[in-house]
Amino acid sequence: MSAVPLGDDLGIEAATDLKQHLAPHVAQPGPLVLDAGTVQRVHTASLQVLCSFVRQREQAGLATDFSAVSQSFRDAARLLGLAPQLGLAHDNEHKTQQVENAA
Repeated sequence: MSAVPLGDDLGIEAATDLKQHLAPHVAQPGPLVLDAGTVQRVHTASLQVLCSFVRQREQAGLATDFSAVSQSFRDAARLLGLAPQLGLAHDNEHKTQQVENAA
């Protein structure tokens, strides 16, 4: 199983680079893991890129999961209502922190 690190900054200025970083993995066969463990800054645009990526792989019958999801990433996805689209577990919903530029 391959793991793709997302880095620590998924701000709006990183959305285009994120899309290019993920593009080679859209049709990669087999399960793919996105490592969100070091993400500290998240913007809606980057989460939209990730939702599109996960959906494209899902439509192709390919599994995509997240590993080591940081609290910042989890909170941003939850606040924007994107946790289900990203397949993130709801086990930490009661733990919330402020997220910079969440919307």
